[in-house]
Amino acid sequence: MSKEIGAAWWARGAHFQTTWGRFGRSRRQVKYRREVMNTPDGDDLVLDHVDAVDTAAPRVLLLHGLEGSSYAVYIQGLARQFSQAGWDVTAVNFRYCARDPEHHARTLPNLTARLYHSGETGDLGFVVDSLTARAPSQPLYAVGTSLGGNVLLKYLGEAGARSRIEGAVTISVPYDLGVAARHLEKGRGRLYVRHFLKTLKAKALDVTTRFGHIKAVSQLQPKLIAAARTFYQFDDAATAPLHGFQGADDYYRKSSSIRFLERIEVPTLSISSEDDPFLPVSVIRRAQAVASPDVEIVTTHWGGHAAFISGPWPWKARFWAEERAVAWLTARPT
Repeated sequence: MSKEIGAAWWARGAHFQTTWGRFGRSRRQVKYRREVMNTPDGDDLVLDHVDAVDTAAPRVLLLHGLEGSSYAVYIQGLARQFSQAGWDVTAVNFRYCARDPEHHARTLPNLTARLYHSGETGDLGFVVDSLTARAPSQPLYAVGTSLGGNVLLKYLGEAGARSRIEGAVTISVPYDLGVAARHLEKGRGRLYVRHFLKTLKAKALDVTTRFGHIKAVSQLQPKLIAAARTFYQFDDAATAPLHGFQGADDYYRKSSSIRFLERIEVPTLSISSEDDPFLPVSVIRRAQAVASPDVEIVTTHWGGHAAFISGPWPWKARFWAEERAVAWLTARPT
């Protein structure tokens, strides 16, 4: 297992770490084999695989964060490292998040009147069940980053001892969605929100246009979605009503992974930074207090959100949390 090291001297500060961590490295670190699975409700779920040479190798599922995809740099970095370790890799694209392999800026629209959200575990369960049916004896592990980590922890808590995922790592999870949303309404947090809402609102408005004939969609108010300036406003106008919640508060309460930590019964490592601009450190402390004995929540003083950049120079950057995730899982008995 790798030891924690200090932040890169050239990447000091949570906001620089967070920003450079997303835009400072290649999105072509691995070559995927794409698979499109048809979900029980008639939608497409896109998986991107990196196949191992050893047919007996374990498989790791990678779950991206808000408005990410299999082409997010942190997913690419994890996929490259697990592939180098000899593992099968499956990067799961949440609905309406898969990117065109030739034009990464283009997101492929989904086929049903829904999107994805921080508490949606049904699709993950479908993927886990499908892959397990194909290879019942293959060990299955998972890594989730940010929103993907919240989904993973919630899924593990729901599954309990029945989990077919045998070990998991999460990075920079927003354990309490309501607190995280309010935290991002302040200071520089509003810049991150503005960035994410640009594409989130476009997707939600596209759904209202394509599926306006469906009752659940016809009740949405496009003007409220377009006017949203905070995550709370967007989730109250789009995420909650589209997915059967009574409002943003109900969505946050039912979907926050902190409510499921005590039920997890598989070895899980959760990595967070105390300077994460997306979440106050008090939430991390609460998560540590309620987590089951199978969950180890470790924190660093630095790292920003899902970045954890070290290394002597930008062209020799290393990503500590990703390295630790790979080292921790590959050291587990299979």
